[in-house]
Amino acid sequence: MTENDKISSAIHRVRNTLRQKPSFGLGTGISRATVTDGLTCSVQEGNWKLVADMPEQAGGNAKGPTPGVYGRAALGSCLAIGYMMRAAENGILFTKLQVEVQADYDDGALFGTAPGTPPGYLEIRYTVTVDSDASEEDITRVLDEADEHSPYLDVFSRAQKCRRIVQIVSPKQA
Repeated sequence: MTENDKISSAIHRVRNTLRQKPSFGLGTGISRATVTDGLTCSVQEGNWKLVADMPEQAGGNAKGPTPGVYGRAALGSCLAIGYMMRAAENGILFTKLQVEVQADYDDGALFGTAPGTPPGYLEIRYTVTVDSDASEEDITRVLDEADEHSPYLDVFSRAQKCRRIVQIVSPKQA
């Protein structure tokens, strides 16, 4: 069984399961970021452990990538995986695929020196490089279908409802 066949078979199994029982597709991802030293954060979700930090010039310890690196990586890897899934499902072989994510930002917003500038990205661009013998029309169709169903392209493209919950463990003494 080729890698494409394995991917395509898995997609069909999951799709059939979700058609029969849509509730199997519902879930909640839970990541915990815990400050361990200055600005260094230990991040855990399930068995996965990551470290995020800020560079030394921003007061961090440079013990890991910044949260922005992980955000761009989430978008780029989600797109790349989605493209490969759609290609496999359509019987199209991508011998090489790369997604480059470029995100413009103004750190002045983070540090409070650029009033009116949003602290998030000003613009995000992504470049998809595909090596394939398939026609340009087939490749474009696969990319378009994958973009339409990409969770992280949706997260980055559409405003999300964010709700903060505060838990104070040691209340300040009066």
